[in-house]
Amino acid sequence: MINLTPAVKLSCLARQKAVDKYAASARHLQLKVLKRLVSAASGTAYGTAHGFSDIKSYADFAAKVPVNSYEELKGDIKKMRLGAADLLWPGKVRYYARSSGTTSDRSKFIPVSDRGLRTIHYAGGFDSVALYLKNVPDSRIFAGKGLILGGSFAPEFCNAHSKSGDLSAILIDNVSPFVNLFRVPSREVALMADFSEKRDRIARSILREPVTNLSGVPSWMMSVLDRVLEISGKTDISEVWPTLEVFFHGGVAFTPYRERYKAMISSPGMHYMETYNASEGFFGIQDDPLDRAMLLMIDYDVFYEFIPMDGFMAGDYSGIVPVWGVEPGVNYAMVITTSCGLWRYLIGDTVIFTGKDPYKFIISGRTKNFINALGEEVIVDNAEKAVRAACEATGADVREYTAAPLFAPDGKGFVHQWLVEFRRAPSSLEAFTEALDRELRAVNSDYDAKRSKDIVMQMPQVLVARENQFDDWLASRGKLGGQHKIPRLCNDRKIMDELLKS
Repeated sequence: MINLTPAVKLSCLARQKAVDKYAASARHLQLKVLKRLVSAASGTAYGTAHGFSDIKSYADFAAKVPVNSYEELKGDIKKMRLGAADLLWPGKVRYYARSSGTTSDRSKFIPVSDRGLRTIHYAGGFDSVALYLKNVPDSRIFAGKGLILGGSFAPEFCNAHSKSGDLSAILIDNVSPFVNLFRVPSREVALMADFSEKRDRIARSILREPVTNLSGVPSWMMSVLDRVLEISGKTDISEVWPTLEVFFHGGVAFTPYRERYKAMISSPGMHYMETYNASEGFFGIQDDPLDRAMLLMIDYDVFYEFIPMDGFMAGDYSGIVPVWGVEPGVNYAMVITTSCGLWRYLIGDTVIFTGKDPYKFIISGRTKNFINALGEEVIVDNAEKAVRAACEATGADVREYTAAPLFAPDGKGFVHQWLVEFRRAPSSLEAFTEALDRELRAVNSDYDAKRSKDIVMQMPQVLVARENQFDDWLASRGKLGGQHKIPRLCNDRKIMDELLKS
């Protein structure tokens, strides 16, 4: 292929300079974003109901518009999916990114407007490349192709008015012809629903392509690369694609995967760049390869606010601040307003700023206990329902439990490892485990997808705790009694490993 990287680098210069100005103009840029969002939506049903035409300042906006969870917006979103126009955003919204649900819904449907695609999601993709080229001036990324790993649409949630599915499927469905010149696999393969078949088709179709870059979720990408190695008979991805130079990753924490990727891709010229691209928007890019913190992208169609987690946990949102009011080191729940019709929306993620001018942050977790090793986003409510169903199915009585992710014994994928103390043992531990897994798949669509055919997540592993093992662990830390509790779900293994040693 002709190396078009020099030409692309030239096209990125203006954007690189604009991002350089973030340090001195965050407040100005964010207020411009707020003004254009409010102005654009002033004639919608939501804008009319909340007096958008009278909003002249951030203070006005904060006074007139409430902080929303999905529950407050889902009624309008349901109508929009059925073809209603001008509710949360002008006109009709055709696409909805499906993500894991709330306590009352198996899935959430996040509106993705045409404008949001352009001014948020694709803007983030362009800037990821622009900042990478700035950091790696000798790159030849456009001398080959990019393996962009996507999801699929969910036919059961699509209708004559709208399409619902993974955000990545929406992005691939709307990508420009220019990007398609540099992307593999084909659109047909990329949007396949059966992941086991898809990863095989991907691996076979791209073995001889000059792949220079990867984009996707680390867990899913690793599964595809494993298949590439199996088919090729190689032991190192660098032998398959000697031109490979960067992995743009996001969706889940990269830390558990970092060493495995280094072992799988031995090239000393390999780079890793984290992005924060969620169903709700594209928010951050790792602009410095030596700093794991990401740059907050403040001139897209996203207005940011942040609630200190101490207040959030107490149900007190009075401490909410715009980006220019944050302080480094404080754990915040993130609130967004976007051109997709999300107004002061609690995204569910927590962040900690590491610096200001420019504003850089790390994702610190979720607003609730969770396991999200693969993007499955299992929350405590899911776990409680699953334990209850398993008890009903096997006659068990559970006293305490906790769960954490664990690399599968065969070294491929993950399992959820559960440590359970029973008051009354189940009729069969195997039946208990199967019922637990079955209910988790029923109540959480993301978990169900990751468990499909045991490819990236295998059957949970349930360990039986000895009597009082949890109490003894609490006592050893001076936390027995009172309001101290065993965390039901943890996204790392610190507590689980301590418990197993106790």
